[in-house]
Amino acid sequence: MKQSMKRLLTAGLIFTMFAVLLAACGGGGTNTTDNNSGQTTDNPDKPFAGKKLSIVTANHPWGDAIKEMLPEFEASTGMKVDVQSFFEDQLAQKLTVQMTAGSVTPDVFMYSPLQQAKLFVKNGWIYPLDDYAKKEAAYDFDDFSKASVGSNMIDGKLYGIPIITEQHILYYRKDLLQQAGIAVPKTMDELLAAAQKLHDPKKEIYGFAARGQRSPLVSQISSFIYSEGGDFMKDDKATINTPEAIKGMTTYATLLRDYGPPGVLNMSWPQAIGVFAQGKAAFFADANSLFKNATDPEKSKIADQVGFAVFPAGKEGSQPFNITSWGLAMNAKAENKDAAWAFIQWASSKEIVLLTQQKGNPGARMSVWDNPEGITAFPKELAEVTKETQKGGVDHSLPPVDKVSEARDIIGAIVQKSISGEDIKAAAEQANKEFQVLIDKEKGK
Repeated sequence: MKQSMKRLLTAGLIFTMFAVLLAACGGGGTNTTDNNSGQTTDNPDKPFAGKKLSIVTANHPWGDAIKEMLPEFEASTGMKVDVQSFFEDQLAQKLTVQMTAGSVTPDVFMYSPLQQAKLFVKNGWIYPLDDYAKKEAAYDFDDFSKASVGSNMIDGKLYGIPIITEQHILYYRKDLLQQAGIAVPKTMDELLAAAQKLHDPKKEIYGFAARGQRSPLVSQISSFIYSEGGDFMKDDKATINTPEAIKGMTTYATLLRDYGPPGVLNMSWPQAIGVFAQGKAAFFADANSLFKNATDPEKSKIADQVGFAVFPAGKEGSQPFNITSWGLAMNAKAENKDAAWAFIQWASSKEIVLLTQQKGNPGARMSVWDNPEGITAFPKELAEVTKETQKGGVDHSLPPVDKVSEARDIIGAIVQKSISGEDIKAAAEQANKEFQVLIDKEKGK
């Protein structure tokens, strides 16, 4: 790793990435001044020499990979980078506390766009990155998938750079489908028919496994709703009672009610993929990022029989979520924004994304997915499905509101009631009214 990083950086990556920033900060002279701090450096090759950055990451494999590469980054830029990592809940709490207090640190932080962007932007905690991202042709911002960028857009502005993506896909048992002479489902109707045919509770084989817990299931029904032409809301109006939304939720509820395993109402993704990995389900639908739970022989009894497929099509085709699960954002009060961007730019460059993706971190750069060296950490079929899904999909898997948790509880109740045998249309009408109240409160109505 050290040798490859040394070659990468000395080959001119860092010079290219920072040359324009240097010119912008000091006009290209030998004595430069940082726009934000007023400090100077006499080394044109290290425009941020002596600067210190505070970075906060989640306890995530991506963060571990970046930490390994930081010494080379520091040596090449002259910066000192302090990195702290926290579990997801702790990270959210830390950021909320520090931002509320108006802290200038951390300069850069990992964040979950779909969970936090709306609230953070509303509170003025994140600095927009549009000008930075599009300033240098060498950065090639257009290389990021459109959906991953869309996950980081609020009111037409870019507030984060995607570093980890997730796509909704279909997992399946190759052996079961082959034995039954069933083709891999390409449509919702085909999935329902295949799940029904392979459902055999007496042999502890269930047709379909997925999240059934009220809040966790909401992200999963999104793709079913989108593929029928619906969404959670449109133009500040709740739309979970539309025919399209109800059709998508009905398909999901039917799969779990009629062909799911016992106890499905209490299942989040660990329990659901656990059923699949134990060889007790023919199909499992969830994020591609979970694949190792099904393909690792130490965790799975069917590791060599797992297949991956593009999400089945509904009336509007295959429209799965294609999201940024983790992005990098800049503190709006960071005192050294050019230096903060230098780190973000480096960490999300083509070269570094290639290295982090080789460690199993699915990035958002299409060129890396097209590079054979960029898919070595993934099963071939999964890489192909991911590449195909990256080309389209929908940029959100959750309702785009500030109070995401409350919205999830409201919407998730619809599916749970349907699984329990209640009228889904009546449940959707009631939930739509409750969701509209939540939307109106956030809009100050």
